[in-house]
Amino acid sequence: MTSDEKAARVAIVGAGPAGLFAAKELAEKGINVALFNRDIKPGGLAEYGIYPEKTRLKEGLRNQFHEILNAPGIFYFGNTFIGEKFPVDLVDLKKLGFSAILVAAGAQGTKWLGLDGEDSQGVFHAKELVYHYNHLPPYGSREFAIGKKVIVVGVGNVMTDIVRYLVSLPQVEMITTIARRGLAEVKFDKKELEPIISLLDWADFQSEVERISPLMHAIDQSPDEYGAMITEVYTSVTEKQIRPKWRLHFLYSPVKIISSESRVSAVQLEENALESSPAGIRAKGTAKSVLLPADTVIFSIGDQIDRDLGLPMKEHTFALSKHPCFPVNGTSFELQAGTNSAVNLEGIFVCGWSRNASAGMVGMARKDGVNAARAIQVYLSDHGGTETVMIDQLQASLTRAGYVYVTTEALLKLETAEKDQARNLNLVEYKFDSNEEMLRIMDLLG
Repeated sequence: MTSDEKAARVAIVGAGPAGLFAAKELAEKGINVALFNRDIKPGGLAEYGIYPEKTRLKEGLRNQFHEILNAPGIFYFGNTFIGEKFPVDLVDLKKLGFSAILVAAGAQGTKWLGLDGEDSQGVFHAKELVYHYNHLPPYGSREFAIGKKVIVVGVGNVMTDIVRYLVSLPQVEMITTIARRGLAEVKFDKKELEPIISLLDWADFQSEVERISPLMHAIDQSPDEYGAMITEVYTSVTEKQIRPKWRLHFLYSPVKIISSESRVSAVQLEENALESSPAGIRAKGTAKSVLLPADTVIFSIGDQIDRDLGLPMKEHTFALSKHPCFPVNGTSFELQAGTNSAVNLEGIFVCGWSRNASAGMVGMARKDGVNAARAIQVYLSDHGGTETVMIDQLQASLTRAGYVYVTTEALLKLETAEKDQARNLNLVEYKFDSNEEMLRIMDLLG
């Protein structure tokens, strides 16, 4: 390598699909990248958010990520947290000399509703369980006390994965998913519904459709039309499961979690009506409430961006610029310098879920990362600067800051060890549950 090949011009924070495909786009244009990832392994939610049994999808993505990390001009630093609470933040990266920074850190914050009783034992966020069954440290080794009667709040694709996981737990007897709006507004896909449809309490579902039909008709929605997909998938399954039962309930909003001796015992739900608005169909509370017994509550309501990065905020998102200097297809990847500032942050861009939390999965993240990389290319061309950071100096800086960073070469040792373990245990795949185990296997800890 020449000295230029051992230097990086752009720093990317986050190595999920958005960050990885952005790195690929930049490197292919001759712009070297330093890729910082808080996890040891790359992939983000592609590695730790996809249901384990979707092995072909996960393996295909891993192969793509492997090719990206091994491409010339991409330098990987895993196990390296960037943010205000850590030894290196975004300001430090700029001081090191990077010409531009792309934040592709996903939506690491957890979204809650702020209800009374949310801190009760037996209340979890879906993200915690997804990380648990995908063996992301430290969640992989954490115990989750799931009971017999589980309420899942939210009706997106993540909910279907959570139900799928709950079915694997022998103690679970009843799963009730709660939708704030109606049958027309469910967010799960047909393909995601198929693995759990045999659990659906069909008589209860028909009763629910009958209950909410007048409210749907009132805003010109057809229950038959919007229930057709669920009906089609259910009738295509010949063998139905008796236990656990899965119930799908609509037009309820949780307003309070009831606990007994600090443990969840029930959820108070407010009945909703539907109304049309310029922004779409809204749920409107009716002040009527019901009490639904439960010993476990799981919120599957999306995620929030990471406030610890120290970027300007606007409510629960980063303060995206409405007047970007380097838009791509009309999309802004830039931030305002302050909440109400008309000036954009110089040289800092965002993409993926950092730009638009919980929007789409791998395909959308890839597109967003590529477009953000294109915005950066125009910025670098206009900016005129050619600042780069020598990789050996960057490594020394990270070591002085106390990081035990993971390189692409070290990842190969980990991959080999996990494949050996899977083969020895006759498993499809094996993952170590702690960072310490992984670091020791890669010979990065004494």
